[in-house]
Amino acid sequence: MPTSAKLVAAFWFGLMGWLAANAHLPALPDGGAGGAMMFRSISAVIGLLCGWKIMGNGVGSTYPDSIGSGLKTSIVMAFFALLVFSGRQMVSESMKMRYEGPMDAMLGWFTKMIENGRDMLTVGVLGVLIVAGVFGGPITEWAWRRWR
Repeated sequence: MPTSAKLVAAFWFGLMGWLAANAHLPALPDGGAGGAMMFRSISAVIGLLCGWKIMGNGVGSTYPDSIGSGLKTSIVMAFFALLVFSGRQMVSESMKMRYEGPMDAMLGWFTKMIENGRDMLTVGVLGVLIVAGVFGGPITEWAWRRWR
């Protein structure tokens, strides 16, 4: 059921997904040239969905608890972004016949997730994700209390 808290959380975390992707672009090969717009858009959609489903449903407690819910949403958002983009890289490499079989491709997927996760550990990306959680939780909680 749509609520004001879900709408605010979806907007906030969608924006933060866009900004986190923007902060991660310099760490990508060739500075992210090529699919930068698609990378940002998919990251924003992942943030929007996580904000709607996780943070939007996590309201109704105290403001300190909402900070924890916001940080949880940021962590889940980063995990799903890693899952989606590493899966895309794995499929691209499997089309070039770089894997011996399906099991090797699945292991390659998780290897890519670890490599991409290590590349994500920059001040810009971590800063955006922490700010998203610390401010997104209380903003969503405030919206829920204001427009119940």
